[in-house]
Amino acid sequence: MSDVLQLAERAREAAAQIAITSTDERNRALLVMSHALVAKQDEILAANEADMADARAKNVQAGLLDRLELNPARIKSMSEALRALSLLPDPIGEVVEGYKLANGIDMSKVRVPLGVVAIIYEARPNVTADAAGLCVKTGNSVILRGGSLAIRSNLALTRVLATAASSTGLPHACIQSIESTDHAAAEELMSLHGYIDVLIPRGGAGLIKNCVENSKVPVIETGIGNCHIYIHEAADADMARRIVVNAKCQRPTVCNAAESLLVDDAVYERVLPRILKELEDNGVTIYADEKTRGLGAVMRIEAATEEDWGTEYHDLKMSVKVVGGLDEAIRHINTYGTKHSEAIITEDYSASRRFLHEVDAAAVYVNASTRFTDGGEFGLGAEIGISTQKLHARGPMGLAALTSTKYLLMGNGQIRE
Repeated sequence: MSDVLQLAERAREAAAQIAITSTDERNRALLVMSHALVAKQDEILAANEADMADARAKNVQAGLLDRLELNPARIKSMSEALRALSLLPDPIGEVVEGYKLANGIDMSKVRVPLGVVAIIYEARPNVTADAAGLCVKTGNSVILRGGSLAIRSNLALTRVLATAASSTGLPHACIQSIESTDHAAAEELMSLHGYIDVLIPRGGAGLIKNCVENSKVPVIETGIGNCHIYIHEAADADMARRIVVNAKCQRPTVCNAAESLLVDDAVYERVLPRILKELEDNGVTIYADEKTRGLGAVMRIEAATEEDWGTEYHDLKMSVKVVGGLDEAIRHINTYGTKHSEAIITEDYSASRRFLHEVDAAAVYVNASTRFTDGGEFGLGAEIGISTQKLHARGPMGLAALTSTKYLLMGNGQIRE
């Protein structure tokens, strides 16, 4: 029996055990896990530094190094996130709806754990703690398969968290990581229908595409974010500038950062030069259409290709296009967007309503930055990822997204005639 299959069998057993634990038991485990991260931070940081050294030797780009790096402040933040999870309402057992059937049977629809959750992710060790905490809170077991760049960090975090959880009585196998960095291990994990209830990939387009196309386990698509800001002809110019710069520059490597800017032809000559200059001052390279380049507003500008309109840069880069109005903007977004987060800047009520209803995305904004698409910002307390699909969960996935439902029916002798 392979190592991955053994992990899956243990996770299946652990899922049955953790599913019948109480809210208090799982909250206590989260508090002990939170404390353990800080108490064992020297062990975790040593493992992370070894990962960082290897990554630097491989000339890994700065954005990935930033995601990979752990420090005492980040470990403290991870610890506080687990503590905050313990304070959130428990979704397990929540009655979604209930009523009496015509035959007299009392029926309730209640939330239950999904079972075994598998997560495949890249160089983000914080995902290890987030996923472990969210799955413990919701009574699920979790199998983690992190990227090779963060293997030591992920295994150290898993040891610390699983040991802490098991010290409170939870099954040790409710939190496990695959040690192999071979792609074959991930492929096997994706094939374990009947052992794994759901697979959540977190990473770039290539990872998510591979999981969607090859997994035999149900997949929740997450994270790819070619997000747009559209400046309508009735936009407040200063508001537009502040939102565009924030959405692109505040943290350019994340999935809710804006990658594309659309501007109405009626106002581009008036509003674009100042925005482009501020973007350039923040280190952004512009990939633009002919009208935008013709403004001569910045030096760091190149001709956009068809590929640029659909690119998630994860970098200080942005595509810019002048459009003929709301209809063209909506068509462009629905053609090239990834159904993540889209925004319009306008003072026109009817335009904003059309944009909200006609743009196909998990989160659609009027006069606000796309950077708010986040579980914490949405008041969910935490998230396992941002779903860009339409089944089961969409947008930031909080605790409820890690549950399914079952029907409970209480009769008094009814039979079907």
